[in-house]
Amino acid sequence: MEKEKKKKHQAEPEFINRELSWLAFNYRVLQEARDKQVPLLERIKFMAIFSANLDEYFKVRVATLKRLIKLKRKTIEKLDEDPAETLHLVLDEVKRQQCEFGEVFRDGILADLKKENIHLLTESDLTGTQKEYITTYFKENLQPLLLPMIMDDTETHFFLKDQTVYLGVQMSGPQKEGNQPTQYAMLEVPTKKHGSRFIKLPTEKDQRYVMFIDDAIRTCLPLLFPEYTQFEAHAVKVSRDAELDIEEDVSANLMSKIKKGLKKREIGTPARLLYDPETPKGLLDSIMAHTGITDEELVEGSKYHNFRDFFGFPDFNLPNLKYSPQPALVHPLLEKEPSLIKAIQKQDYMVHYPYQSFDYVVKLFNEAAQDPAVTAISATLYRVADGSAIAKALTKAAKNGKLVTVVVELKARFDEESNIYWAGKLQKAGANVILGFPDLKVHSKLGLITRNENGKLVNYAYLSTGNYNEDTSKVYADHAIFTCDKRLTRDVEQVFNFFIDRQPDKTFKHLLVAPINMREGFTKLVNKEIKNAQKGLPASMILKMNALQDEAMIRKLYEASQAGVKIELLVRGICCLQPGIKGLSENITVRSIVDRYLEHARVYIFHNNGEEKYYIASADWMTRNLNRRVEVAIPLYQQDLIDQVRTIIDLQRTDDTKARLVDNKYVNQSDEQHVRSQYDTYAYLRSLVPEGMTAERS
Repeated sequence: MEKEKKKKHQAEPEFINRELSWLAFNYRVLQEARDKQVPLLERIKFMAIFSANLDEYFKVRVATLKRLIKLKRKTIEKLDEDPAETLHLVLDEVKRQQCEFGEVFRDGILADLKKENIHLLTESDLTGTQKEYITTYFKENLQPLLLPMIMDDTETHFFLKDQTVYLGVQMSGPQKEGNQPTQYAMLEVPTKKHGSRFIKLPTEKDQRYVMFIDDAIRTCLPLLFPEYTQFEAHAVKVSRDAELDIEEDVSANLMSKIKKGLKKREIGTPARLLYDPETPKGLLDSIMAHTGITDEELVEGSKYHNFRDFFGFPDFNLPNLKYSPQPALVHPLLEKEPSLIKAIQKQDYMVHYPYQSFDYVVKLFNEAAQDPAVTAISATLYRVADGSAIAKALTKAAKNGKLVTVVVELKARFDEESNIYWAGKLQKAGANVILGFPDLKVHSKLGLITRNENGKLVNYAYLSTGNYNEDTSKVYADHAIFTCDKRLTRDVEQVFNFFIDRQPDKTFKHLLVAPINMREGFTKLVNKEIKNAQKGLPASMILKMNALQDEAMIRKLYEASQAGVKIELLVRGICCLQPGIKGLSENITVRSIVDRYLEHARVYIFHNNGEEKYYIASADWMTRNLNRRVEVAIPLYQQDLIDQVRTIIDLQRTDDTKARLVDNKYVNQSDEQHVRSQYDTYAYLRSLVPEGMTAERS
């Protein structure tokens, strides 16, 4: 019966494979690196983003597929798809994208750098003067950081660090008494210790020169191995399984488990060994023999790995090769208010990042920490900045005697160590730190400030689609609300009660909260559109999210489409829904925007027979968000906030510059482009600042 179910699922054309859909998203990032309309140094950053994304993908998704393949056959047959077949498709697509990545780098980026008089030199490009400079630089700055590991005939095993570039070196050459036999060695490229992957060489007649430290090492191999005269050096890099398998044991010390998991991550099972296809077979065989890596982990790369290091590529102080500045804007109303708490008493406010400044959030929490009338502050911390001003404000509040409750999500992938650090700091300051849930990830972005006003406790809330993070607020496009609307603050208080007592018996009249009532709430809203369409009434939805994967919600959208509901989807990343299938999804369109900023906000709009309902949310429509995370969707009630969100969404709906369809073709193939939503959003929000007020935050 299970086999029949599986075969039926495989035969269905209406679902796009999740893994291939994610790779399609990363390809959109690569398209930005190829786009000559994007400033050159920004294209290099998109190369870095593509590489960093793919690294994480192998560490998490490919590693998961490999673990699934090792399951017993009967267990695999119960899965919706064959993990071995999926892995095959994934690796084929990755290989195709890697080939295109190499073309973009060689034929696009390098060629355009030369046009700007910037030369990325290899060891064979150096003039005599440059070689002398690199040799001196190597002796003073790199050689002390290098520790060669000789790969001889012993059974010594080397451990290759995760996401670290190594050079496998093949050496040979004559000695006085006969020929020196071929010898192999490994060198870790010391990017972190050096502080950069690149070396800037002296400028000559307006010509700028830069070099990988990899190539500087290649140039100076005779200094490391003076007994040899012939060398080849080829890069390899290991990506290791980054999933943390945390047992769902409520009585155990979760922080201890996370710390142990982080140590395991460093020595996790290899998900891939990325290697230079020009590597001699003997050298590659020796690397595999001394690391225990098998053919299954081999993935062809190029001469250089860890293109994520291009985040640190020198800019040579050439602003014309970067995006023109878009300084964060002031909020036209909040900017005039000396006290944010008193301002929120009058009305709700919305801030749109990165177009408007994150400073208002920091100001609110600092004000609350100092305000004698504030009795309690609660917040959820998912990903915070390294020197988080928000975490510091919460620490200050605790030291000032406020009742501070902070939910710190220790399972925020790749941010666990930072969150453990802040959890410790907050605990020492006297805050009540709740370390998430063993079986749920706290992904909601909430803050609650309680104030004693004339003997009554009044709540103020901060609700956002994005993290409490000053750094990402400059590049992630999100919406956030400041409110004291009792309809919302009562429900927010209930969410924090859920964090404290962990009892799912909470009722929410306004917020949609996963995993308690969010799936049910969204399903009811879709069903309402279906019923209206069946009655011949106008029915439509505009749904913006980062990912659409949950099968039940996709089937519900198919049902709505079949009923005649018009559905517009704006999905940045994974989209398993297949639009435009006759009789199934012909009333559904899907667009994806990848541009200067990362589209991160989730917005859900339902026509509701003319009385539209608007929600902003932390949650995508993925099974993990709806079932295994604490997420919050916030209704918008104040008309000016609704108008702001609608204007921004309408710009995205009509974007004909950076919007793509499911097949990654641009919406507009002509040279005439009229709407670039991110730039037009900035212009729109700037237009709200009244004359006479400085619009940009210095």
